[in-house]
Amino acid sequence: QQEKEDLQGKLKLREHLSQDAGTSEAIPAPSKNVDLEMKKLQCKLKNSNNEITKQLTTIKSLKKEIQEKEERIRELQAKISRLERDLNMKRHLIEDLRSRLKANQENEKTSNEALGSLERKVKALAEDCSNKKTSIDLLKQRLTVATKEKSQYEQMYHKAKDELEKKDLKLTNLESKIIETECAMTELETTASQQLHGLAQQSGHALETVQKKLLLTNDKVEEFMTFVKALTRELHHSVQQLRTKIKQAKKMEEMRACKKGLSQESVQLAASILNVSTTDLKEILEVEDDEETAKTKVEFEKDKEWLQYIQKLLEAQ
Repeated sequence: QQEKEDLQGKLKLREHLSQDAGTSEAIPAPSKNVDLEMKKLQCKLKNSNNEITKQLTTIKSLKKEIQEKEERIRELQAKISRLERDLNMKRHLIEDLRSRLKANQENEKTSNEALGSLERKVKALAEDCSNKKTSIDLLKQRLTVATKEKSQYEQMYHKAKDELEKKDLKLTNLESKIIETECAMTELETTASQQLHGLAQQSGHALETVQKKLLLTNDKVEEFMTFVKALTRELHHSVQQLRTKIKQAKKMEEMRACKKGLSQESVQLAASILNVSTTDLKEILEVEDDEETAKTKVEFEKDKEWLQYIQKLLEAQ
């Protein structure tokens, strides 16, 4: 997962570099190669992610099966312990019955010896014997029932043993499968690390070439910006010169028209009326109109705005 995160970070860096390279129109071919490499890397990452998820699901399912089998084994062990306890209790009962039988047999012997000497007590002893026989029959019946139950419990015990052996075999098979999956995982990790190392080397060479080309393009862009700035300055200067020349030409034409329309006598008359010399009157006639000055100011402001707009464009990109 750490190698995967490193790969994703490298891919993001390459995407960022490819986007930066896509903005410069001078080098379209290397960006396509980088996009192809990025697509290949993304496909490989998706394949590795799919394989890892599959193996994780198999491991989880195996763990669940092992837990279920362990719970089943615990239940069987608890049943076996209960059966053993029941068998021990029944054995104790049988031993008690046997001891009682032995005691009864000893009593019978004593009673038989006493029969010869005590004929009067024969009836009482016969009754005791009949009672004891009935008790013995009951005990025999109990013994038969106990033997039957014992045989049933033994059959149950053998079945439980067989099931345990089968489950042990299944557990061994599952452990072998887990070991095989771990070996496959290690092999996959080694192959993936080798492939990633090779891809990292290739991407490093590609990044070096892209950086060199970016430096060249930056130099060209700076040269272009200096050229554009010089060109705009020259244009502004030439436009101002042309405007000044046009104004001078207009002034000269107006002066000529005024000179043609006004004779020297009329100029002298106007100067005498205004109480001004002829030179001063010519200077007054040469004064510009307010409208023309306003127009020239507006034109100069437009030129400044144009220069500022071009500087903004150059600063932007």
